[in-house]
Amino acid sequence: MRRAVLEGDKEASESTARQALEQGLEIMAVIEKGYVPGIQEAGMLWEKGEYFLPELIASAECMKASMRILEPALKQESRKAFSRGKVIIGTIQGDIHDIGKNLVASLLSANGFEVLDLGADVALERFIESAVEEHADIICLSALLTTTMQGQKELIEMLRSRDLLKRFRVLVGGAPVNRKWAEDIGADGYAANAMAAVQKAVSLLEE
Repeated sequence: MRRAVLEGDKEASESTARQALEQGLEIMAVIEKGYVPGIQEAGMLWEKGEYFLPELIASAECMKASMRILEPALKQESRKAFSRGKVIIGTIQGDIHDIGKNLVASLLSANGFEVLDLGADVALERFIESAVEEHADIICLSALLTTTMQGQKELIEMLRSRDLLKRFRVLVGGAPVNRKWAEDIGADGYAANAMAAVQKAVSLLEE
């Protein structure tokens, strides 16, 4: 299972997931000891520069494919699906860039988060409405243009004015975004890349 995810072998990832069901293995153990180490190792290799974007995406897709097979069994056992938390993610209104955001969403999902991807060019009000409706833990805001960065600040101000700022953690990212900007606008965290976003999301919910 670990090797299938690490090598980006989707067919093997799906077949081992089906075998686990057929053999009656404990699903949580299969996920945590089989597939999760694979995606974590792929992330570490990417950070070291030994894996590139195509390999990282392939590993994430394998993890997601396995989870699609295993999740129904978890629900049938009346156990909570493997979830670190719920995330609302999207690219700020006025910005149609979504490649980086898509990778972050994919890796968050592969690492055990429930992800609702709102897409690109998303109105600020929709972020808030979705977060409230879905009882989200984290709102991830992507901005690839300096002109749309202000939307991140505006959303945080909207949350503050509605007394919702303590209800959600806000994570910001994007090419023009940096740690100082995140601190200045009152965001809970900043991530420079997709794996850093996953690590930050995990740490935010462990605080």
